Amino acid sequence: MELALFLALVFITGTVVTAPLRRERPAGGAGATAALEAARDAKLREIHDSDLDHRTGKLSDEDHAALDATLRAEAAELLRELEAARAGARP
Repeated sequence: MELALFLALVFITGTVVTAPLRRERPAGGAGATAALEAARDAKLREIHDSDLDHRTGKLSDEDHAALDATLRAEAAELLRELEAARAGARP
């Protein structure tokens, strides 16, 4: 009897504790927006760092131009995704 009561208590506790982990999360939302904002900030830091590397002579003009074009294209895509996520999150 004690074993059955113990097992029932363990099962109920486990169910309650893991409920948030089992809950289905909606697509998009605040989590997606926050992740895109973090990615945007990281991309802007990369652009800034590449500009600094170019000014200090660590990157040649050609290398900087190629890297800058790639980073700015990626940043533009992130901004489009962020804007779409923000538009989708509004009621």
